[in-house]
Amino acid sequence: MKRLFLLILATLTLSTFSSTAQNKPTGLMIDLITDADVLYQKGYRAEVKMQDLSNEEFNNYQFAAIRSSRPTFGWIVPQGKGNTIQESYQIVVDDNFKDALQHNGRVWNSQEIKSKQSTAVTYSGKDLTPNKTYYWSVRITTNHGKSRWSDIQAFRTASELKPYAVSYKPLIREKDYPQTITRIAPKTTFIDFGKASFASLELTLQCDKDADTIYVAIGEDAKNGHINTKPHGTVRYYRYPLILKRGRHTYPIIPADDKRNTGPQAILVPDYLDQVAPMRYCQVENYEPKITSRDVVRHTTIYPFDLDAAHFLSDNETLNAVWELCKYTIKATSAFGIYIDGDRERIPYEADALINQLCHYTTDREYAMARHTSEYLLQHPTWPTEWILQALIIAWNDYMYTGDLRSIEANYDILKARTLSSLKRENGLISTTDNKVQSEEFRRAIRFNGNIRDIVDWPRCGDWPHGEDDHYHLTAYNTVVNAFHYQALCLLEQMAQLTGREQEAKELKRESETLRQVFNSLLFDNDKGVYRDGVESDHISLHSNLFPLALGIVEQKDVESVMEYIRSRGLVCSVYASQFLMDAIYQSRDGDYGLQMLTKEDERSWYNMVRHGATITYEAWDDKFKNNQDWNHAWGAAPANIIPRRVVGVIPLKAGFEHFAIHPQSSTLNHIDAKIPTIKGEITVKIDSTPKSYTMKVSTPANTTAEVVLPCNGRVKHLLIDGKKATIKQTSKNGIDCGTIGSGEHIFELIYE
Repeated sequence: MKRLFLLILATLTLSTFSSTAQNKPTGLMIDLITDADVLYQKGYRAEVKMQDLSNEEFNNYQFAAIRSSRPTFGWIVPQGKGNTIQESYQIVVDDNFKDALQHNGRVWNSQEIKSKQSTAVTYSGKDLTPNKTYYWSVRITTNHGKSRWSDIQAFRTASELKPYAVSYKPLIREKDYPQTITRIAPKTTFIDFGKASFASLELTLQCDKDADTIYVAIGEDAKNGHINTKPHGTVRYYRYPLILKRGRHTYPIIPADDKRNTGPQAILVPDYLDQVAPMRYCQVENYEPKITSRDVVRHTTIYPFDLDAAHFLSDNETLNAVWELCKYTIKATSAFGIYIDGDRERIPYEADALINQLCHYTTDREYAMARHTSEYLLQHPTWPTEWILQALIIAWNDYMYTGDLRSIEANYDILKARTLSSLKRENGLISTTDNKVQSEEFRRAIRFNGNIRDIVDWPRCGDWPHGEDDHYHLTAYNTVVNAFHYQALCLLEQMAQLTGREQEAKELKRESETLRQVFNSLLFDNDKGVYRDGVESDHISLHSNLFPLALGIVEQKDVESVMEYIRSRGLVCSVYASQFLMDAIYQSRDGDYGLQMLTKEDERSWYNMVRHGATITYEAWDDKFKNNQDWNHAWGAAPANIIPRRVVGVIPLKAGFEHFAIHPQSSTLNHIDAKIPTIKGEITVKIDSTPKSYTMKVSTPANTTAEVVLPCNGRVKHLLIDGKKATIKQTSKNGIDCGTIGSGEHIFELIYE
C-alpha cells in the first residue's frame, strides 16, 4: 500500500514538474543570427564544433562572425499550457565550454531579470573581445513556471568589433542533381535541374584519349527540348569548350566574369566561392558516353535558407503556384548575401530591397540579411527620389519584425536626411527639379554623389515601347514622390519617439499633418474623387492613386472613390509597383479584388511567369514589357509577402511580434493552410469556409497576443471562440471583431443565418 502511494505521488510530482518546468527555450538568436555556431568550408557545412578548434584553425572556416561588442540575444519561449507570457529571464555567457556546461556565466550573468522581453535583449557585460569564441544559454520563468536551460550556443566574434554593427551569415553552397537527363542527339545530352539557381557546375566524364574537345552550354531558357542559344534580353546563356583528358575525371564549369555585374557598384561573390550564373539547364555537346545523374553536380550558392519555415496551401491552384514560385525566388536570389536587382547588374536598389525584405520575413525566420542590405543602402543609395525615401520604410520594417531598435538608433541622422525635407518648396511639397536645391551639403547628408530624380515606376513610359507607368505625367510637384515623403515623415516621427527625441517627434507630427493638408488640397480632384499626377497636371493615373492609398495619405472619406478608380485600371503597373498596389487594395479591405489580381492569368500576371515555366520571378510581367529583362528578379515576388500579410492577414502591430494582427481576407477561398515564421516562433492558420460557416484554427507563439478580425460573408447568427458563444461586434469594414487572444491554439467559428 505504501509503495502504491509513493508511486502515485511520484506520478503526480512528475506531472506537476512537466507542466511547470517547461521545455527549454529554442530558436536562439545572437545579433539576429540563428545557428551562429555552424561552420562551413568553401561554403559546405563542416561537421566540426567551435569548441574543438584553435584560434588559428578558424581561418579555414566560414561562420557568422558577430560584429558587435555588445550584441543582442533572443529566443522562442516554450508554449507550455497556452496563454504563456514570460515573466523573467536569465542569460549566462562564458568563454570556455566547461564553464558553459555549468552555466557559470563568468563573462556575464544577467541574474534573473523581471521582464517579458525575449527578443533584442542587450548584452550588458564587459565588451566582448575580437576573434574569440563564447558560449551562451538562457532560462526563463513564465506564468506557468520555470524552464530548463536552453541548449548552449557557441558564437565567435569578428576580428574588429564595434558597440553595434550588423552581423550576418556566410554564403553557403548546396549540391543539386539533375531532375531529367535526355539524349537529344547521338552526341548531345540535355540536362534539366528542374529549377534555376545561381550556381557553378561540375561534370564527371569519361574519355578514351587525350585532347578530345566537347562543349558545355548552361542557361536559363530552353526551346523545343534544347537549351535556348539566343534567349531574350539578359536571360543567361553560356557555352564553353572543354578539353578532356584520358580516363575518368571531374571538370569544374565555372561561369566567366561578366563586366557589367562585376563592376565597382556590384556585389561580388566572396573569394572562397566560385563565380556563379543563373542556370537551370545544361547541354553537353560532342560527347558520346551516357551521362548519369551522379555525373552532374550543380553547386548552388545561397544565403542559408529554410524552405520548410513557411507554408501556404489553398483550394486555388493558381494561387498555390504563384506562392511556390515567389517563395522559391527568395531563396534562389539570396546568393549574394545582400538583396540585388538581378543578374544583369547585381546592384542593391532600395525598391528591390523593400520587397525582398518583406518576402524574406514571411518565408524564413531570418532578419540579418535584410538589415545588412538596409545599412548598405544607407551608405550606398541609388538615384530615384522615391527609392531614397524608401530607406525609412525599410528601416521601420526591420524594427517591426525584429523588435531591435539599434539600426534606427545608429542611423537616425541619415534616415532624417532621407525624408528629403530639405527639398520642400514654398507650396509645402518637395521637388527635385531645381538642381540648385540639391546642394553639395544635401548630397553629403543623403550619401549620394549626384542629383536624384523622380522615377514613379520602371520602365518609364517614355523609355521603352511598353512603359509601366500608366502614362504618368511627371511634373515639378510629383504626387507619388510627395506621398512617399509623407510616409517618411510619419515613420521618422515614430523613430524620434522611440529614440527619446520627443520635441523633434512633435515637430515631425506637425510637419506631416501640414503636408497631408497641402497634398490633398493641391493634388486631389474633388469633382472626380481621385488624385492627379502633379500640381501642374490634369492627368490621372493608376500610380497617382495607388501610392497615396498604400502610403496612408488618403482621407478616409475618399478611400472608396480612389479604390473605384484603382479597380477600373487593372494591373497597368510594373511588378515593382504591384507591391504597393496590393498593399493599397488589402488595406482598403477589398480582398475580392486582391484575390482577383493575385490569380489573374493574362500576360500581366504572376501566373504568366508560371505558364512560361519560370522558377524565379521575372523583372517584368513578360519579355515584351522590358527588352533587357532579367529572369531572376526578386522584386517580382511580392505575393511571397502579400499572401501571408494580406490574404492570411498576419502583420505585426507591436515591434518584434509582441502583438500582431490575424485579419484574413480570404475572399472566395474555401480552404487555407498557412505557416508563417516570426521572430517569436511560427504562426499557423487553417481556414475552412462553407456557405453556412467560416472556421479558423490558429496556433500562435508563446509570449505574444493577437488581434483577430474575421471576414464576414453573410448575416452572422453565432460567433464561437474556443467553443463558447461570444458577442458579435461588426467592424466598419464588414468584419467580425473577435478581440485579443493569448498564445496557443484557438478556434473561431462564424455560423451564418
